Amino acid sequence: MPFLRTVTGDIDPSELGRTYSHDHLYCVPPLWKERGETDLLIDDIEASLADIRLFTEAGGEAVYDATALDYGRDVASLRELSERGGIRIIATAGFNKGIMWPGKMPGTAGTFDDWIAAHDRAAIRDHVVKELTEGMDGTDLRGGVAKFGTGYNAISAHEDKVMRAVLDAHKETGCPLHSHTEMGTLVLEQLDVVRAEGVDPARLTIAHLDRNPDPWVHRKAAETGVFLCFDGISRVKYHPESVLIDCILRLVRAGHEDQIVVGGDIARRSMYRNYGKGGLGLGYILASWVPRFREEADEAGLDGAALIEKFFVANPARAFAWPG
Repeated sequence: MPFLRTVTGDIDPSELGRTYSHDHLYCVPPLWKERGETDLLIDDIEASLADIRLFTEAGGEAVYDATALDYGRDVASLRELSERGGIRIIATAGFNKGIMWPGKMPGTAGTFDDWIAAHDRAAIRDHVVKELTEGMDGTDLRGGVAKFGTGYNAISAHEDKVMRAVLDAHKETGCPLHSHTEMGTLVLEQLDVVRAEGVDPARLTIAHLDRNPDPWVHRKAAETGVFLCFDGISRVKYHPESVLIDCILRLVRAGHEDQIVVGGDIARRSMYRNYGKGGLGLGYILASWVPRFREEADEAGLDGAALIEKFFVANPARAFAWPG
């Protein structure tokens, strides 16, 4: 039977519940810490717990935490947040993106770039497989998803090697996959590599689709069967919320409602409510965005409530499932 791997154990997909499909509940990215980028350090258990309470009060039950090692993953803290916050958390194996790799790699004498340069594709695959099947960060807590990423309109040699190694880890374990796209670029190019490596795109969720609100790109990606993660909600510095909602409704009309998932990608103190800067917080999507989307979907002649159930419950349960 299919299952999902959380930081507190494997569960049946039906147990996942209402889910944010891309967020960062606790992370201390080595590079950002080295550079003194304090707004990007999500490192206060009590503050994160206070925001988790906003999430659960709005009906939230689970989060996919997309923090890989190079973005400052701390899986023991995620387990504490899961147990004390009363939510299910899926943690991330693999790597995020090359821009983070000048940072010091924990447990080594050098940077992530140094480590990647010194290891071939097979060794990187074995590292990711170990994170998925044995444990991460010196614990026995296992990753539930394997991640890779690419840069802004560029795939470096190291990103290409890591991406293919992560795909190899998927082929060995059957794990679900998640990918970072910088500003929504190279979506189709990532999918070209996925298919060339013999991996079914339906096992992958691509993040940050809404950073590049291009309906044609979204539609061509969706036609491969991939899951599409809309995780830029509230970021009106990029575009109005109406643009994101229109992109989602276009995909629904094209028959892709079973491939859409939603998250907040909250990775700044200033975006959290309880990190001292008064941001919108972890409850915002369910409490404020969902009612707006439901209303707009209904006005468009669609069933807004049914779509929300798919985006937050049914689709994540399939996107993050391992084969039985």
